[in-house]
Amino acid sequence: MNGTLFGYTEEQVADFMSTWGVGAFILFMLFIIGEIAWKSKAGKTGTMVLFFVLAFGMLGFIAKAVIQKIWGI
Repeated sequence: MNGTLFGYTEEQVADFMSTWGVGAFILFMLFIIGEIAWKSKAGKTGTMVLFFVLAFGMLGFIAKAVIQKIWGI
């Protein structure tokens, strides 16, 4: 075994999943937050609060990706 998966190295698979895989999960979590707001009839203010509070942690991941792109890391 030469350490590849479908012709990709472990590092390439990990890099892909840590960006696009986690990005897909972020989109799914945003959908879930919207579903929670809709089912709870939170209104405009409640929906904004839900998105701000629950999605605030995702901002760190997005900021990390932007900083890495800018600095060329």
